[in-house]
Amino acid sequence: MYLFYIKRKGIALMFHRLTTDKFNLILIIGVILFIIEIAFFQGGMIIASLFFGGMTYFGWKKFHHLYGKILFWGGAISLFFSIFNMLAIRFFIIVVIILFIFDYMKSKNETDRIVPKPREFQEIILDPIIELKPLFDHKFFDDQKTEDAAYQWRDINIHGAFGNRVIDLSNTVLPHDTAVISIRHLIGNIEIYVPYDVEVSIHHSSIFGRAHIFGKHHWNLMNKTLLYQTENYHQAIPRVKIVTSILSGDIEVKRI
Repeated sequence: MYLFYIKRKGIALMFHRLTTDKFNLILIIGVILFIIEIAFFQGGMIIASLFFGGMTYFGWKKFHHLYGKILFWGGAISLFFSIFNMLAIRFFIIVVIILFIFDYMKSKNETDRIVPKPREFQEIILDPIIELKPLFDHKFFDDQKTEDAAYQWRDINIHGAFGNRVIDLSNTVLPHDTAVISIRHLIGNIEIYVPYDVEVSIHHSSIFGRAHIFGKHHWNLMNKTLLYQTENYHQAIPRVKIVTSILSGDIEVKRI
């Protein structure tokens, strides 16, 4: 366990030393390799990975059935091998290995030195801050919803890949200004329940899907952006600003 902690700390330190410019360069090269694989290898393992990813997701949703377990484990194992056969993933693995080797060689030639700072040069924190736990974490494969019991409100800013997001504002006390809900998602549905005495602004963009917003129904959204707000949004509080973007899925915003 201790050795695992040392290795994990070393890897974290290695990426901490990686500058943003270098990381962006690595990311751009990875995207180029993805494009090359799509253009010259008819999608290569990308299409297979998407297929096995969907197979894993639906198997997880039906995991309580035997066929769900078969779909999940078969899809997960196939997804693992198909991902590691991609050109971009192989490139990232090679880059990580090279970075690890260079970081190890550099750390062997350096000795950590701890130099105490004089009191007069120590950093002075003028604005103390408090760390809060967010309502949602970033999850790629999972459904998420707010608690059924009363909870303390905190602004939501999340992204995800697969699954549904359900946010019920009737179990919390909103701040006396503007509460913010920002969700960026790939595939899944978003449901937001808003109390009657709360003003709302909604900015939703979708590639494929439907939208049901306070009785306004859009049954065929294709690469479209919607913008709605209640009549007294700019004058009254509390109010909620909702900004969502989704690749494929439905959004429903209604009173409760």
